[in-house]
Amino acid sequence: MKKGFFITFEGCDGCGKTTQSVIIVKKLKELGYDVVHSREPGGTVVAEAVRNILLNPKNKIFPVTELLLYEACRSQHTNELIIPSLCSDKIVVCERYTDATVAYQGFGRGLDRKTILSLNRIATSDIVPDITILFDSDLKKGLQRVDIRGKDRLENENIAFHRRVRAGYMWLAKKYSRRIKIVKTGSRSIEDIACEIYKIIAGRLKPSGKLGAK
Repeated sequence: MKKGFFITFEGCDGCGKTTQSVIIVKKLKELGYDVVHSREPGGTVVAEAVRNILLNPKNKIFPVTELLLYEACRSQHTNELIIPSLCSDKIVVCERYTDATVAYQGFGRGLDRKTILSLNRIATSDIVPDITILFDSDLKKGLQRVDIRGKDRLENENIAFHRRVRAGYMWLAKKYSRRIKIVKTGSRSIEDIACEIYKIIAGRLKPSGKLGAK
């Protein structure tokens, strides 16, 4: 079924996912690729409505409720946008996907990982990213960045929660090392980070707008 190429960007809050995803989408379009840029939670009208519920800091949401809302949102997003785009031979660049649920709800909230992995498979119809860029950044600096724009419900969690999330991402990177590529941000410039990301992705794409892993 899948013909296109699926790229996801992951990492803790304030790591620079959005900035870097915008840069890579622009670069790929300039090279002649047909690119769809999306995000989770969200990406469609229905999924964006669920996003507003999930991230509103005024809402008190129980962990299992939170998990099921994320998976419902993902099912809508995957079936309405991601699968049709991939079937049309497009590149999909998505900010967060299934790995985020393992990290945030599995490690952060302490919910059962096997249950989450099973729900992820159901919600995605077994669609798995071709490559995942995982940003490893300083947690405190990242949270300081989101302070400037205003924190959502998950960003408001304490530092211990975010440390567990990071541990979850590192666990995933070890488990799926072929798919997940860690990009350390540190004090590096936006341009330097973007260059590394492009090299990683370019190594998996064929030239002249044609897709496929080498």
